[in-house]
Amino acid sequence: MNDLQKDILNGLAFLTGVIGFMSGEFIISSALFASTTVISNINSNRKQHHD
Repeated sequence: MNDLQKDILNGLAFLTGVIGFMSGEFIISSALFASTTVISNINSNRKQHHD
């Protein structure tokens, strides 16, 4: 999976979390926000170590 696909997947998970938060599904949206944060940090750490 290349960087663009990872960014799109991360963005979709974030948008799903926002929609879930607005509809009152706080547990699901919290899990999605946490997963997007972890994925984003892992991707940025990998980019720093490869350069």
